[in-house]
Amino acid sequence: MPAMAAEEKKEKTAFDLKLESFDAAAKIKIIKEVRTFTDLGLKEAKELVEKAPALLKKGVLKEEAEKIVEKMKAIGAKVVME
Repeated sequence: MPAMAAEEKKEKTAFDLKLESFDAAAKIKIIKEVRTFTDLGLKEAKELVEKAPALLKKGVLKEEAEKIVEKMKAIGAKVVME
């Protein structure tokens, strides 16, 4: 099945961003940052962050996803691209 192997090697272009964990001291900064790249209100963003691990955003282009991951890491959150 060489055709399947070729498909698996194709680089993924859209990623889901998942919040794995966060520094409790940085919770407010993390909630604010989540609101900048989602259309969530304050209450929804707070609930999403508090139930980590949680999916933050689906289908994000690789370049944008990497920027978001870097910003989140800088403020104390552990985010992975899946």
